[in-house]
Amino acid sequence: MYLENINGPEDVKKLNLEELDILAGEIREGLFNRLTKIGGHFGPNFGFVEATIAMHYVFNSPKDKFVFDVSHQTYPHKMLTGRAYGYIDEERIMEISGYSAPEESEHDHFIIGHTSTSVSLACGLAKGRDLKNDNENIIAVIGDGSLSGGEALEALDFAGSELNSNLIIIVNDNQQSIAENHGGLYKNLEELRNGTAKTNLFTAFGLDYIYEEEGNNIEKLIKLFQKVKDIDHPIVVHINTIKGKGYKLAEENRENWHWASPFDRKTGKSLIDFGSMEDYTNLTADLLLDKMKSDNKVVAVAAGVPTSFGFTEEKRIQAGKQFIDVGIAEENAVGLISGIAKNGGKPVFGTNSTFIQRTYDQISQDLCINNNAATIVLGYTSVFGLNDVTHLGIFTISAFSHIPNLLILAPTNKQEYLSMLNWAVDQNKYPVMLLMPGNGVINDNREGIIDYSNCINKFKVEQQGEKVALIAAGDFYQIGEQASKLIEEKFGFKPTLINPRFINDIDKQCLDSLKEKHQLVITLEDGIIDGGFGQKIASYLGISNIKVKNLGLDKEFYDRYDAKQLLENLGITPEKISDLCQLIES
Repeated sequence: MYLENINGPEDVKKLNLEELDILAGEIREGLFNRLTKIGGHFGPNFGFVEATIAMHYVFNSPKDKFVFDVSHQTYPHKMLTGRAYGYIDEERIMEISGYSAPEESEHDHFIIGHTSTSVSLACGLAKGRDLKNDNENIIAVIGDGSLSGGEALEALDFAGSELNSNLIIIVNDNQQSIAENHGGLYKNLEELRNGTAKTNLFTAFGLDYIYEEEGNNIEKLIKLFQKVKDIDHPIVVHINTIKGKGYKLAEENRENWHWASPFDRKTGKSLIDFGSMEDYTNLTADLLLDKMKSDNKVVAVAAGVPTSFGFTEEKRIQAGKQFIDVGIAEENAVGLISGIAKNGGKPVFGTNSTFIQRTYDQISQDLCINNNAATIVLGYTSVFGLNDVTHLGIFTISAFSHIPNLLILAPTNKQEYLSMLNWAVDQNKYPVMLLMPGNGVINDNREGIIDYSNCINKFKVEQQGEKVALIAAGDFYQIGEQASKLIEEKFGFKPTLINPRFINDIDKQCLDSLKEKHQLVITLEDGIIDGGFGQKIASYLGISNIKVKNLGLDKEFYDRYDAKQLLENLGITPEKISDLCQLIES
């Protein structure tokens, strides 16, 4: 076995072509070993094995610097840079992250988990090299799906006109983003692959260009990379690869196998039983599809991740022209929904919280200054969601809650979520951001309301009590509810329990009403405390006699944490919340 003896790229260079092909098979076995057990990005890694081997055979990492876009195709790179144990040693699998990680190896230069960044970062490395009069190769790897991101296009524009030195941009073209690609530039990529292009996207930017049809052929890739090594100007190396190569199910179902949960290799079936439990993504798509049947102004907008709000391929077909995917281009999506709303449409943009960070300016400028009634539905806004450091959703409230005109709705159960979504789509006065709960679909006896227009920024008192008020937002409401019951059991009084619903502003009337019979207000929010919802309340009550304790997450880049343990450490459990009652006077 060759992989076991690969301690770094220098060992790759010792192998002949036949041995390199065997190594490719061993890398895929390592991928199977890891992915069947803990899951991860499947298609991107299986499709980039040969290219990674060829890169390390030709270039001299870490002196020559590789920057992987998104970095969800770095598993083979990690195996060839001394980290194969994270793939072949079951006891050490969890030691290696799923993304580029400089703390793991000198062969990784950035922590990267978002799309369309590699060319910009590589341009910066190249400029830094030039300022020092060094001479290493700088190689950016970018998937075709990432090219639609604005930062990628801005970087290509810079590279082609302003950087007159070595920069190698490897475009990994497998004709697939997460879902299918969308946008005009992909027609040009297809023409370039077919040899029928009358124009060339890359040369139009001023870049040199070379193409290799057999992007999974190690011998041809080695010759290709040897040709561009030490080049004295920026060049795009366009390679045609097969996403999911080496596993038939993944090659034939590229969208479903972009990422996989632990699975049985023979059948491809997940080892996790998701059962028939309700899911907010499916509830969202089903509600929107139902509205589309009777209202042709309703339109769902995605940005490369349509299943983030339930639009599987089947449901995209059902929606027809009332579904739009702009590709990985969230900024365009926000501008687009603002325009649709302005012209009488009812747009709903669905994505994950971590990706909406790219659109701060568009939400502020294009949408909210114009006060257009578009809806943004966000998944994974929670501590219970994605836990890789690059995909955290815990900054959403702090990032967006201070933008004027924007209503941020934090539903606490299924009924409230659906009623809020239904209202947000049909109303025509406010831009709305709706946060999907991250603690599962809660069915209880608390109903939502039909028209939230009559209670904008008004809190809902779910239980009237005394001494202590728990203001529990969104999917932390259930924690507040449990704490409320525990307080009554332990201390003999019933606290007030408040569901704020709106977390972009405060309800002054409600807060003022607490001053007479309450000594302590405890706020709970599923996000960082700094700049969050609770601090607004603390600021307002600051000169009153009421103590305020804000509970939430610290301003920290958490990575691969256990949510239950993290909340325990932060004191966000019913038991520890109830203990705060010791702060009040007996």
